[in-house]
Amino acid sequence: MDKQDYLSEELQQSRRAKKFNLWLGMIGMFMMFAALSSGFIVYTASGVDKGIKTILPYAFMASTGVIVLSSLTMQLAYRAAKSGSVNRQKVLLSITILLGVAFFFLQFHAWSVLVERGITFVNSNASQSFLYVFTGMHLAHIFAGVLVLGRCLFGVMRNIPHGNNIFRMELANIFWHFLDLLWIYIYVFLLLNQ
Repeated sequence: MDKQDYLSEELQQSRRAKKFNLWLGMIGMFMMFAALSSGFIVYTASGVDKGIKTILPYAFMASTGVIVLSSLTMQLAYRAAKSGSVNRQKVLLSITILLGVAFFFLQFHAWSVLVERGITFVNSNASQSFLYVFTGMHLAHIFAGVLVLGRCLFGVMRNIPHGNNIFRMELANIFWHFLDLLWIYIYVFLLLNQ
């Protein structure tokens, strides 16, 4: 085995490990939200209070549309990367990042609507506090996702090798779609329990 084959095998092992770590992280995130959902269900079933008792702000629905659209632009950016369309990838990644930032601001707007309605994180109805826990935890992950997308954009602007670009984009694509699905789960869960 020559040095080039050894480096290639080492690179493949490194990439497999990174992808495995991403999947482990996403499984951990899913389990955290499943535990939060279970805690909410058990708490409201105990009869201490009777659920969220509020209509969700419209901004949550708008943010759902924004994040679904961002998944589409992310998928298109990934395809552009695979086909070597660097300029198209840059544009689509930039749009995805902007949509991620828009999602971020829509969540803050939703929180301000909740506060105007008298629903704060600390109140006599702990079920309402779960709104902030669910959306806040997801928002922290969106922030991380935007950083990942920014790293991809920075890499393609610096002309990293094609294989590295595709690998970064693949991981970012998987993570961003996961965040999209996670938000849809959270939104539907909150809708069903409002």
